[in-house]
Amino acid sequence: MGFNPFETVREDVALSPQVADEVKTSTCYMCACRCGIRVHLKDGTIRYIEGNPDHPVNKGVLCAKGSAGIMHQYAPAKLTKPLLRTGERGSGEFREIEWDEALELATQWLGEVRERDPAKLAFFTGRDQSQSLTGWWASQFGTHNFAAHGGFCSVNMAAGGLYTLGGAFWEFGEPDYERTLYHMMFGVADDHDSNPIKLGLGNLKTRPGTKFVSVNPVRTGYSAIADEWIGIRPGTDGLFVFALIHELLRAEKIDWASLARYSNAPWLVINEPGAADDGLFLRHEDDGAPLAWCLEQDRAIRANAAHIKPAFAGEREMNGRRVVPSFQLLAERYLDAEFSADAVAATTGIPADTIRRIAAELAETAFEKEIVIEEPWIDAWGRHHDRFVGRPVSFHAMRGISAHSNGFHTCRAIHILQALLGSVDCPGGWRYKAPFPKPIPPGVKAAWPKAEAGVPLDGPPLGFPRSPEDLIVDQHGEPLRIDKAFSWEHPLALHGMMHMVLHNAATQDPYGIDLLFMFMANMAWNSSMNIPDTLGYFTKKREDGEYVIPKIIYSDAFWSETVPYCDLILPDTTYLERWDCISMLDRPISSAHGGGDAIRQPVLPLDRDVRPFQTVLLDLGARLGLPGMTNPDGSPKFPGGYEDYIINHERAPGVGPLSGWRGEDGSKSGVGSVNPEQLDRYIENGCFWHEELPLSAQFMKYANREYLAYAKKMAWLGSTDPITFQLYNEDLQKFRLAARGHGKIQPPEEHRERIDTYFDPLPIWYQPFLEREEGGEDFPVHALSQRPMHMYHSWGSQNAWLRQITSANKLHMHRDLAARHELADDDWVWIENGRGRVKAQVKLVTGVNPDVVWTWNAIGKRKGAWGLDKDSPEMTRGFLLNHIITEKLLPEKGDKAYSNSDPVTGQAAWYDLRVRLRKCTAEEAGEAYPVFEPVGQRFTGQDGPLEFGADLRGDGTGGKAALKEFIGQRHANHSWIDGIRDGRGNRGNKGT
Repeated sequence: MGFNPFETVREDVALSPQVADEVKTSTCYMCACRCGIRVHLKDGTIRYIEGNPDHPVNKGVLCAKGSAGIMHQYAPAKLTKPLLRTGERGSGEFREIEWDEALELATQWLGEVRERDPAKLAFFTGRDQSQSLTGWWASQFGTHNFAAHGGFCSVNMAAGGLYTLGGAFWEFGEPDYERTLYHMMFGVADDHDSNPIKLGLGNLKTRPGTKFVSVNPVRTGYSAIADEWIGIRPGTDGLFVFALIHELLRAEKIDWASLARYSNAPWLVINEPGAADDGLFLRHEDDGAPLAWCLEQDRAIRANAAHIKPAFAGEREMNGRRVVPSFQLLAERYLDAEFSADAVAATTGIPADTIRRIAAELAETAFEKEIVIEEPWIDAWGRHHDRFVGRPVSFHAMRGISAHSNGFHTCRAIHILQALLGSVDCPGGWRYKAPFPKPIPPGVKAAWPKAEAGVPLDGPPLGFPRSPEDLIVDQHGEPLRIDKAFSWEHPLALHGMMHMVLHNAATQDPYGIDLLFMFMANMAWNSSMNIPDTLGYFTKKREDGEYVIPKIIYSDAFWSETVPYCDLILPDTTYLERWDCISMLDRPISSAHGGGDAIRQPVLPLDRDVRPFQTVLLDLGARLGLPGMTNPDGSPKFPGGYEDYIINHERAPGVGPLSGWRGEDGSKSGVGSVNPEQLDRYIENGCFWHEELPLSAQFMKYANREYLAYAKKMAWLGSTDPITFQLYNEDLQKFRLAARGHGKIQPPEEHRERIDTYFDPLPIWYQPFLEREEGGEDFPVHALSQRPMHMYHSWGSQNAWLRQITSANKLHMHRDLAARHELADDDWVWIENGRGRVKAQVKLVTGVNPDVVWTWNAIGKRKGAWGLDKDSPEMTRGFLLNHIITEKLLPEKGDKAYSNSDPVTGQAAWYDLRVRLRKCTAEEAGEAYPVFEPVGQRFTGQDGPLEFGADLRGDGTGGKAALKEFIGQRHANHSWIDGIRDGRGNRGNKGT
């Protein structure tokens, strides 16, 4: 018999050890990426965590943070029981109490506030991913003093996009990485959306003919693989974008057809300085529809008419009013010589020739390399199109441009650049994620406080102001929120201003509060703009010896720096021990291809006396008798806790926290009755739901009839009207007119000039406030903090595995800057400004703007916190720049002192820091500064290394193949670990 080629060849091979006896799916919580994970368990213990290959977010990819979720779970700093403070705030002196006592005490404190004045409760949370619940709870309680950490992080991104395109970067939209040919990234650190970005950039860079440009003062992470890195001067991105727009306008490389149909560029603007309606759109007297000048009919008609050939320029007279198309105002501004490449080069640090070349590359890619998808579709006016035409230029931006006091206008400028190129929601461009786009802005308004105690608000605490009538101010124009959001100081503070809560409460400006309720914010350390001042706010006392902030309730899973400063601690679970909901009502896991949401399920039983914060919140709501959380007989509406709420809560008829498997039989999505088995269906599907749109509805969503009808059916939109890009924003002009003395509601005198200046309907650029105050010769260096790719906020910096990647941070600076200060690697340096100084070690690099120093944030820790040893590098060599930032600006000429924030949105401007450098003497070197007294140390950390997995080894392979120890990073490790030979992977070099 001869050899049979179809015969199966059987080999006697060694099999891998069995490492798990159970696998459960869930959603990662180690950053806000919300990747799908598969958790492998052996004997009820986590063996390892891997990415879920079926998940739409990460497609199986998992980063260091996600894999290290094991050590998040087994960190020694986890809280174990409710705590009641017995010593002074900051001492860390507590006694353990039972949950009955903790909940009774919290109910008493909250109940007293609600009966007297619900506004005296300030309820602020960190990046908790359940803001649809916490915001709803605040509304039912009756306090308008609620927000999450967005005002500290990236509200400029959200506001800039939602007031321009009806969507925004990151959670609201994404680049079309599969098709884009030219991708520009502005100010993106390495922690946000890391796995999708890595997947996307990997796709882009493996396709021929593509280019990736990173605009960032620091070349790390994504920037390190960019085809071109532009090391811009911090806070000048807006000028750079204006120069690009200038060049495109000069060359007339503009998508005129897109602007004519989908933007307000042709809308007629009343151009009569001094008039009460100057700068507003001319509207039809019958229905208020905006008007545009039709060149074919030689008259003004409704701008959204099905057939119109609009004029983009030319002053005309209509009914005795002088009007011009808004595009003319835009063109006049950005064609001005002040925005030419030559004019902005010195300020931005980008050569004029580079600016002109980038503009030319954008134009060439958008208009000479268009992408066509042969797929018929129908627009909102009923017109049939045979195909989608794409401009394969895409943009992404994040905190690096958001965290400046000029960030709102910069974000708007980038979105306008997209619209001018016609690269919005088209093949190869930047695309919306469901449930976006939204009307511009969304129609939700922030609720006013109630005059009557003990009743819910009429709406959510946060919303989208469109005019001065929507501000939360009293009859004198003074703020009614503790953080001064939605006031004349920061009118469009959509996410609140978490960074101002403690300051304002401690200084009783605009008033004092009775109770501060916080969740996972770590306000005493990583989430404060000036740590020494913040600690003073926690501990400030009145003349009678009582604390100015009388009571503080805090929930967290770990013994952070903030825990010792609070009065009642309600310990939270980890993400692997609870139910969670990543909801379409909040920030879902959608993609440009369709909507998606997800859950977390408990993969481990609780091993200590803690409870999920969401369940505790619902329990407190029931005990307080809050509407929606109690039945008519007073019993809890959700006795099963958050799991019960996820299934049975309805925000509107048929609309609940989860969109998948709705209806009694689970056959509906988006809108449908309660399905008792909904969570089971999610678990069966890997803990997520995703519904892909047909190709004909995936693009041009703002004007795609099929998509708009689908979005209305899913309750994402209230109508099927098209959404028109607002390049010129009339809402901003309404605030400006009020500042000029028009309208019933006007700002107090001290705010008029500020509103008039910064509420320009077209984006502007101005020097960041803190830089203007502290720049120049005294403090010539920009100082930035970046969050490392492997740690998110402060969540991972106690993690034993992640600490091995970075256990101490250094101050990175350009070699030329170091030479001017006679600094070498590992020298110690003072980082100084008018508020104080920080001491750190130096790391010399070239991938940074020569006038910028930067460090990793979230590394430096306070002794006594996080269960770390007192000699841990985080506490001896780690540092934070937060010690010398400020949340308050110095008043000008005796004027009002504003917060160090964007004047439009209240975004914390912690990227505007300016410093000077001074080399430490030999006596000063050796330890970071400042070093505070240790907080009361409840956990002493581990004796020796924190090991994991020694008892979880799999079964042997029967002697077929010996298990080999694997040594990763052999080349890097051999130089500092005895006994490891140099080499690659697990192969040592011969002869060494």
